[in-house]
Amino acid sequence: MIDTGVIFLSRERRSLRKAGRPETGGDRTTDYGFDRVTERRGTACVKYDAGMKIMKRDDLLPLWVADMDFRAPEEVLDAIRARTTHGIFGYTEPDAAYERAVASWFLRRHGWEIHPGELTVTPGVVFAIAQAILAYTAPGDPVLIQKPVYHPFEASILQNGRRVVNNALLLRDGRYELDLEDFEQKLREEQIRLFILCSPHNPVGRVWTEEELLSMAELCRKYGVTVVSDEIHCDFIWPGHHFISWARTAAHCATNYIICTSPSKSFNLAGMQTANIIIPDETLRERFRKQLASTGFEGMNPLGMVACEAAYEKGEPWFDALLAYLKGNIDFVKQYLADNVPDIRVTEPEGCYLLWIDFSGLGLPYPELKKLIIEEAKLWLNPGKMFGRESEQFMRLNTACPRSVLRKAMEQLAAAVESAS
Repeated sequence: MIDTGVIFLSRERRSLRKAGRPETGGDRTTDYGFDRVTERRGTACVKYDAGMKIMKRDDLLPLWVADMDFRAPEEVLDAIRARTTHGIFGYTEPDAAYERAVASWFLRRHGWEIHPGELTVTPGVVFAIAQAILAYTAPGDPVLIQKPVYHPFEASILQNGRRVVNNALLLRDGRYELDLEDFEQKLREEQIRLFILCSPHNPVGRVWTEEELLSMAELCRKYGVTVVSDEIHCDFIWPGHHFISWARTAAHCATNYIICTSPSKSFNLAGMQTANIIIPDETLRERFRKQLASTGFEGMNPLGMVACEAAYEKGEPWFDALLAYLKGNIDFVKQYLADNVPDIRVTEPEGCYLLWIDFSGLGLPYPELKKLIIEEAKLWLNPGKMFGRESEQFMRLNTACPRSVLRKAMEQLAAAVESAS
């Protein structure tokens, strides 16, 4: 059962928020209840309720799939409530107000201007990537990715009858770098026509620099490669780093590209199935829309539309507080492991709320490492090998949860390592 006491804020607290005053003392990272633990089991959520189906057990603390254990901003919930009060949920298309809200967010946050007509909505970014593969390549064609990378990239290529070509990232002194020599070699020798970029990179947490982006863009222009840039995590950038959309980079190199974005990560709206795909080139846009039409997809979820619009128009204070809270979570995990299990090392994240953790210092072969994490620590993490065979000593950990949950996870992990030593 869900505790309804955590579902609806009291009228008094809501009025305080609307007045711009914090509910508690001066710590703005707790004003939005990020420390509150909300029971998600029993809501058909994949993160918690799929344990028996996927793991064959339900006693694991889930820190795997990339959604957050935080309620969406109250402004978003208010917009959804208002829309449901209307009571009619017919076919829906994004209007000019929706497009303005999306464009305004990316201009404010990232200095990237989206022009009218460039936006196409889809049910999700992975769906859009699959449609781009079908729209811009033929069966048997090679598609370039950079492992270790978000595993649906490879799955989408293979499931649609294309061939995966890997420009593997280089791990040097705990930091991943591009292998530009291999990148060009693969573009040339494999006659690549489509490259799927992860920016920021999931799972390794890199935020590509302007120099790195320009180097790839110039090579893509040279070899006539179309780029699909997955930028779904672009709002999660940590101090000392700066996100640059491929759209801004491509403007200097005249490359063909599409940008995949969504409010699903930033505002925890994945279940609303709303993604915004930006395609400036008219020919590419029409090819994509033609492929989209062939799937039978029509319109969009009306609740996803109002949720996205409200998030981008009114959710910025909530999101800025979220960033501060997540940075605190990341720092907590890093410090806890350094103090208690120094053989487990965190790859320094430049972006994303997902941590790429190196367990090689424990000296365990993969089957024993897997047993340690699942059987002893009772944690559900993403195994590194699902992102690339070379990463079987890594695990991906989701930090987007109340800090008390992370503390419990770290204590279970430390105890498991101690008992195994």
